[in-house]
Amino acid sequence: MKKFAVILAGCGRKDGSEINEAITLLLSIEQHQCEYQCFAPNRPQTEVIDHLTDKKVKEERNILTEAARLARSNVKPVEEYKAADFDGLLFSGGYGVAKNLCDYAYKGADMEVQPDVARAIVETREAGKPLGGMCIAPVMFAKLLPGVCVTLGNEGTPDADNIRKMGAFHVQTEHGDVCADNELLVFTTPAYMLDATLKDVYDGAYNLVEAIVETLDGISRDVS
Repeated sequence: MKKFAVILAGCGRKDGSEINEAITLLLSIEQHQCEYQCFAPNRPQTEVIDHLTDKKVKEERNILTEAARLARSNVKPVEEYKAADFDGLLFSGGYGVAKNLCDYAYKGADMEVQPDVARAIVETREAGKPLGGMCIAPVMFAKLLPGVCVTLGNEGTPDADNIRKMGAFHVQTEHGDVCADNELLVFTTPAYMLDATLKDVYDGAYNLVEAIVETLDGISRDVS
């Protein structure tokens, strides 16, 4: 049975992982008869947002502790992630990705990926295993993997331009579409980067996992 690692960024779309994206991703992994293990950084969130008022509040929350809300407590510190233990590494989206896992929300194309998360992504790529990203998560792949092809949904946006500024390629996609970079084994889908419904997000998550599983099955057949 294939097993995937999923790195979360907290809980809640404004300052953590987007809940609908995270849950549909985990559900899609199970629907493909695969297992998952969640991980998250064990450090304070960059900021905390009141999701009712959209205002920043003076409060400190831990990313790992918040991610445990989504993972039903089954979440490990990201430094425990080892690419050798999994068939691939996946990310849902949410502003927490752009604030806690990297600083794209503040620096755009001049962003940096947090070292613990960058290590996980690069280690997975060097192991020749697939990476998957929903929503804003592909910006991390663009920063770390020169020449990678990803999607954030619409072309002609500042985000798409930033992908190119970081030395990557951006592809226009619609609801449920998956951009597959078959050379680097990077798979991305736009989710809420588009004006999406929950069904749209689910379709993207399901198709993302399906594309990765089919690719892994193809690699297994080629090896055998």
